[in-house]
Amino acid sequence: MKKLFILILTAAMAVPSFAQFGKSHSRFNHDNVESYYGVRLGLSISSMSSDMADFDTDSRTGWTFGGVYGLQLANSLPVWLETGLYYTEKGGEHKVYDTTIEKVTYRMSYLEVPVVVKYGFDIIDDLYIDPFLGGYFALGIGGKTKTYARNVDNRESESTFGNYCNRFDAGLRIGCGVEYQMLYAEIGINFGITNIGKSDFDAVRNRNLFLNVGVNF
Repeated sequence: MKKLFILILTAAMAVPSFAQFGKSHSRFNHDNVESYYGVRLGLSISSMSSDMADFDTDSRTGWTFGGVYGLQLANSLPVWLETGLYYTEKGGEHKVYDTTIEKVTYRMSYLEVPVVVKYGFDIIDDLYIDPFLGGYFALGIGGKTKTYARNVDNRESESTFGNYCNRFDAGLRIGCGVEYQMLYAEIGINFGITNIGKSDFDAVRNRNLFLNVGVNF
């Protein structure tokens, strides 16, 4: 996590130089641009919810990064369709009230494709507020489930997707972005609606809060 925060801080310090370049070279302007590209880097704070409350997990923090593409849907309105491709970490931690097991942690890595509609509210010159609503589709590409023994320095590791979860995930995506010239930041939530659990009796769904920063071109 320390390395992740250093990486985000470095990216944030580098963004103003892109913005200076964008003042004279960027085509990104809600008034006359039909499309844009962007890069994103941020945090994913995730958990897993179950039909049985006893199996809900506490949150874990991972990271997310990717690229986006936006297309203006109407020339007379600041309405945008945005999609992209992200690498996102999800999962959770489940504390077990057992004499032999202390906790179980689930770590999952996904390739995620969001599809959202944004509306840009012009607050002041070059400053926009962009609420968005849509969905996402994701495919699990790796993950580990670790079981920690109580009072013993021992843990067992298994493949999350091989033993516990299905790889496909999909759900709703909602949030809001803030945009100044080329600079961009956003906060949002993914609500999983797909049962990722392999059990037919207890559905398991992903939940994650994401906070991203980046630039648009």
